[in-house]
Amino acid sequence: MKLSKFKAPNTFFIIFSLTALIALLTWILPAGVFERILVDGKEVVDGDSFHYVERNPQGFSDLFMAPIKGFVGAAQIIGFVMIVGGAFSVFQKTKAVDSAIKAIAKAYNKSRIIRNMLIPVFMLLFSAAGAVFGMSEEIIPFILIFVPMALVLGYDSITGVAIPFLGAGAGFAGAFLNPFTVGIAQGIAELPPFSGMEYRIFAWAVITITAITFVSLYAKKIKKNPEKSLTYEQDKIKKENLHIEDIEKFENISKRHKLVLGVFGLALLVLVYGVLQYQWFINEICGLFFIIGIVVGIVGKLSIKETTDAFVEGAKALIGTALIIALARGILVIATDGKIIDTILYNLSLIVKEVHPIVSSQSMFIIQSFINFFVPSGSGQAALTMPIMAPLGDLVGVSRQTAVLAFQFGDGFSNMIIPTSAVTMGVLTLAEIPWEKWARWILPLQILFMIIGLLLLIPPFFIHW
Repeated sequence: MKLSKFKAPNTFFIIFSLTALIALLTWILPAGVFERILVDGKEVVDGDSFHYVERNPQGFSDLFMAPIKGFVGAAQIIGFVMIVGGAFSVFQKTKAVDSAIKAIAKAYNKSRIIRNMLIPVFMLLFSAAGAVFGMSEEIIPFILIFVPMALVLGYDSITGVAIPFLGAGAGFAGAFLNPFTVGIAQGIAELPPFSGMEYRIFAWAVITITAITFVSLYAKKIKKNPEKSLTYEQDKIKKENLHIEDIEKFENISKRHKLVLGVFGLALLVLVYGVLQYQWFINEICGLFFIIGIVVGIVGKLSIKETTDAFVEGAKALIGTALIIALARGILVIATDGKIIDTILYNLSLIVKEVHPIVSSQSMFIIQSFINFFVPSGSGQAALTMPIMAPLGDLVGVSRQTAVLAFQFGDGFSNMIIPTSAVTMGVLTLAEIPWEKWARWILPLQILFMIIGLLLLIPPFFIHW
């Protein structure tokens, strides 16, 4: 294979370089901490307790131990990815996924309505899931469905990732019922649960329409000229394994495949119900997917050996994903052990006090986006920042509802691009899309989201929200 004159550094190198950069910052920035207190059983920051402490700069040995510490810290999400990958590999082994994709592709080719509505409808569904129950890690198995589907329909891997990932991400950023962001942040800010919903629904609609329009226009461009895709070369290889030429010969989904798809669909409904009704998280979802792998293997008439071999192969294929997640978490380990996260938050919060209330709320949004690089967990960031931002808003004329909205935008938008997010890196490595290519593609949308976020923070001041 001929190498081009310039080859972008790979994702592993980029993330390790960021880890080294953060380690360097621990030698430059002063160390500081906020005290943590328990409020209604949750550990939150005492906003008035910041103080500088003795530096704990991260040295050469800390840098190279960060990946294994990151692996330990992210063990739950890594296990989740590998179990889901194993279960989905069993699902793929039954060939039911192939049949479903071919059926969709055949309907897509015959119906103009389906061609025009497929991306908007799917993205709207994922956005609703992000807005209502905070769909995040749950998006991972859908990548294994939508990437091949997008390729069969004449799009690219980026489109296949964007439909579920950006759909759920847009809903997460503009959430109106998400208990993991809105619920926790409003609780810390001492606001009625899920209050101010009307304006949040408006913001969610604007953000979702923007995401759908961006992805639809891009997909249309790739459909017309596939060579414009950043993943064109990789996608050519993927398409060879999808047997796209067989679509026209495809007649109907077999009864066995319909049964397998029905079982998988029912399991997803159970997943949604469990998250909404019983607040299921990674452990429960992992257990559900383990059961799915077994049941699908039985219904799909796979032998015990075929089922176990498929499960192992699926998990094995995600070793690279696991390493990426561990490296990404290693960045947070270095920043936490170096005690610079609280220092950065404290000094950034001082900026908010110096400007007009509208600019203050917009500054909160930018600060939350920056902090999200170090704390990509929505609930974790709420616990860290809201005890500071909520009372700070009282002092500068920013309502607590607006402070929560600024937090949502800062947490939600940047989660779609930051390399410290385990979900983002897991999704991209699963789809075999290098982070640098994804970052290049999504940057215009991130800029657009930033502008929209800044604009959406203006009306609350005038309507006394």
